[in-house]
Amino acid sequence: MDDEPQLAELIARHLRREGYEVTAVGDGIAALLTARTEEFHLAVLDVNLPGMNGFELATRLRADDPRTGILLLTARDAVGDRVRGLDSGADDYLIKPFEFPELFARLRALRRRDHLESRLLEVGDITVAVDGAAAQVGGTDVPLSRREFDLLRAFLERPDETLTREWILTEVWGSPHFASNVVDQYVGYVRRKLADAGSGVRIETVRGVGFVLATGADTEENR
Repeated sequence: MDDEPQLAELIARHLRREGYEVTAVGDGIAALLTARTEEFHLAVLDVNLPGMNGFELATRLRADDPRTGILLLTARDAVGDRVRGLDSGADDYLIKPFEFPELFARLRALRRRDHLESRLLEVGDITVAVDGAAAQVGGTDVPLSRREFDLLRAFLERPDETLTREWILTEVWGSPHFASNVVDQYVGYVRRKLADAGSGVRIETVRGVGFVLATGADTEENR
C-alpha cells in the first residue's frame, strides 16, 4: 500500500516473485476496509497515504488484529518520525529509497515471529503464550502492543540475564540502528503495565549496560 501507484505496483510485483500473495490498494481508507474483509499476515504501508495516513492506519490495523506484521515505508528519516511510526503500532520502519533484498529480509523477520512453535513462557507470576501474543499476570490478561509483547518475551526467555540496548534493538526491532532511547521508552511501557497488573517481577536498569528481568525478591530496581 503506497501513495505512489507506480512504486506500489513495483513493490507488489517483486513481492509476488518472492512467493507472496499480494493485494495492493492506493489509499488508507481502502486499505483499512480491505484488511477488515480479508485475512492478511503482513501489511506494508506508506506513511503518506491519501485518505488516511500510514500512522493512523497502522494504529487501526493493530487494534483490529495484534498479530498482523506491519512495516512502514517512508522518506522521513528523523528519529521523531521513526518513534511515531513504532508507537502507532508498526513492527518495523524502512526508509525510502530502499533495496528490495532489505525489504524481503524485514518481512521474513516479521514472518518468523508468526511461525514460532506453540509454547508458554512462565517467569514468576507472568505467563506468555508465544504463538498467541498474549500475556497474563496471575491469570489476568495484560494488554500489550506487538512491540511490547516481543520485548517482554525477550526478557522472559532470558530471566536474570542482562540484555544490552543494542541486543534488544537487534532482537526486537530487527536492527541495532534505531535510536537506543526507544528501548528505554518501551521498557517503561512494559514496566508500568506489569506494575499495574500487580506483578512481582521487575525489569531493572543495569546502568551503562542495559536491562535485566529480575526475579529475586530482594532485588532493587534502578529506574
